[in-house]
Parts: sequence; C-alpha cells; structure tokens
Amino acid sequence: MRLVVDLDLCQGHAVCQDEAPDLFQVPKTGQVQILRPDPGTDLDAARAAVRYCPTQALSLVDDSAVE
Repeated sequence: MRLVVDLDLCQGHAVCQDEAPDLFQVPKTGQVQILRPDPGTDLDAARAAVRYCPTQALSLVDDSAVE
C-alpha cells in the first residue's frame, strides 16, 4: 500500500495531518506533504486520513494487486 495525493484537489485543510501526523505534514500556507508513502503500521491512521479528507485528495493504492 502507498499513499497518493492529488495536489490539484488538496486545499491544505490539514485533516490528514490531524488523523496521521506521522504520515502527513501541511505547512500553514501550502498543500499536504507525504512524509512516508508506505504507511506500514500506521495503515489505520492512513485510512482515516483518506476517509476524512474534505476534498478527497488522498488515496491508498495497493501495489500488490494483480491486474
């Protein structure tokens, strides 16, 4: 799993940082920065950040999925 952000949608609300401060940082004037693309043991926090993002700018991608 890895975190992905759509910077065209991100408005810097920082909900992700509140939900998963070890994974996201949002400067006072700017957009989200992913600190660790692989959430590892913080997967539940990553899922909460994705779920509660007000602009739906975040997603989790499963790289192990076979197409």
